[in-house]
Amino acid sequence: MSMTDPIADFLARIRNAILARHAEVVAPSSKLKQQLCVLLKNEGYIAGYDVRDKEGAAVEIVVKLRWADPRTNAITGLRRRSRPGQRMYVRHGTIPKVRSGLGIAILSTSKGLMTDRAARKEGLGGELLCEVW
Repeated sequence: MSMTDPIADFLARIRNAILARHAEVVAPSSKLKQQLCVLLKNEGYIAGYDVRDKEGAAVEIVVKLRWADPRTNAITGLRRRSRPGQRMYVRHGTIPKVRSGLGIAILSTSKGLMTDRAARKEGLGGELLCEVW
């Protein structure tokens, strides 16, 4: 079955795993999801990720969630901004600050995925994929 929005599905899996207090999340892998995990790891929102290639099955990405204690996760909230039905593009001057700079916005730019801070520094705009805080 085809999926219309794999990024929204990936974010929903992470959100559901946090609510269920799981240690890791398994999802179908793609290059975009791997780059998303690289940014989340660099910003300290996840502990790490691993790409599994099972024989005869689709490639999976396993995201290890970062927990401060058994009740507190590093990710408080996730929001998908640009959707297939309504794309959201921003210029470098109008990139939103998430939670007054305490969260990050992830943009798809001409130079690849980057956080809002990196995009402002480079002077790039692009598609506003999601916000994490």
